[in-house]
Order: sequence, then structure tokens, then C-alpha cells
Amino acid sequence: MRSGPWDITPGELIEYAAAQEWAPETRRGRRNTLLSFYRWGIALGLTDTNPAVALPRVRVTTPPARPIGPTAYEDAMTKADERTRLILRLAYEAGLRRAEIAVIHSDDIIEDLDGWSLLVHGKGRKQRLVPLTRRLALELRSHGHGYVFPGAIDGHLSPRRVGELAAAVLPEPWTLHTLRHAFATRAYRLDSDVFTVQDLLGHSSPATTRRYVQTDRSRLRSTVDRLTAV
Repeated sequence: MRSGPWDITPGELIEYAAAQEWAPETRRGRRNTLLSFYRWGIALGLTDTNPAVALPRVRVTTPPARPIGPTAYEDAMTKADERTRLILRLAYEAGLRRAEIAVIHSDDIIEDLDGWSLLVHGKGRKQRLVPLTRRLALELRSHGHGYVFPGAIDGHLSPRRVGELAAAVLPEPWTLHTLRHAFATRAYRLDSDVFTVQDLLGHSSPATTRRYVQTDRSRLRSTVDRLTAV
């Protein structure tokens, strides 16, 4: 009689994985987790084999960047109430994730010699300073002491609720995250500095940042035109 994960065969693991309706990114993550789990088991002497090596590798295609256009953004701003407009602006003008927006506190708004900045609490408890425009800093400071978006979850709105508020005014297929794509694309087109955009978005790798930046089609055309003129 089976007693646990150490008795699972490679065939059974493949059958289990094949039955799951996982997105490619999720499937790759689960495969890596299983590989690591069984390596840990081997290191502790709990098993001699790693059945996860039989799982096929998952190739994940990188979807193109999807920055929202200015007209759709302006339409959403027109429909939004004051709270939701600020949420949209924080994604579009500062490149923040919904989870980062949810936890903004008045103590995170900092002034230095260069102006106002926001201490952003990002993924993996990583923090970064994002410069704020004077208008955006003034809007955040006007909410007084405490969380800018108060709510029932630890005193602030949940990331899910932040996303729902944005989705209620954004036309399909746009989401709050596409405003972050728009921020990245517009920032990169200023001086083509991927490392600056990487720091602003809080990415650990410029390869991740690249997925947020939409290629400027006019530059592609200009490059081809110049090549043919040589």
C-alpha cells in the first residue's frame, strides 16, 4: 500500500501533470517545484530517485507588451471616482503593481533634495524608491496620515479590490497591469535606457523589463529605411 510521495512512479507523475489545466507558466513552475522537492528527498535519504525528471520541459512563449493607449486611459479616468483615478494614475504615472498601490502609507511619501519620492513595498519584501511628480505627490499627501487606500484588510484595501476598482472603469481588454506596461513603454522611449526602467518597475532582470516595453514601430521603419539608403 502506498505511503506517500516517495512511492510515485515517473509515469504516474506524468499522468497527473497531463490531467491538470495549467497555464504554461504555471506548468513550468510546478515542474521546477517537483524537481526541487525530490532533490531534497534524495539529499535527506528519503528516496533514491527523482521521478520529476521524466516530466517534459515546458517552453513558455513571452507574450508581447500590451500598453494601454492614451484614449482608453483618458476614458477610464473620466468614468472613475476620485479614489479610482488615483489608483489608475499610480499605475500609469509611477508604474506600480496593484499590490504596491494597496499598501501605500503616508510614511512612504518622502521628500529629498531632488523632490518627492515614494517608498514602494514590492514583491519579495523588496523596497525601491520611485520618484513622484509634484502633482501626484500632492495628491497622495492630501489624504493625511495613514494608508492612502484604507480598507478592512490590515487597514488597507486588498490588491484584489484595487484591481476590481480599476477593471470597473477600464474598457476591455485593458487591465490595471496594462497601465504599468504603458508606463514602461513611455519611460523606455524617452532615452532607451532599459536599466532605468528596470529600477523603476522593481524587476530583478532587464529581461523581465523587456516584456513590458512595446517596440516603437516607427523606429523599426526608420532602421529599414536607413539600411536601404546605404
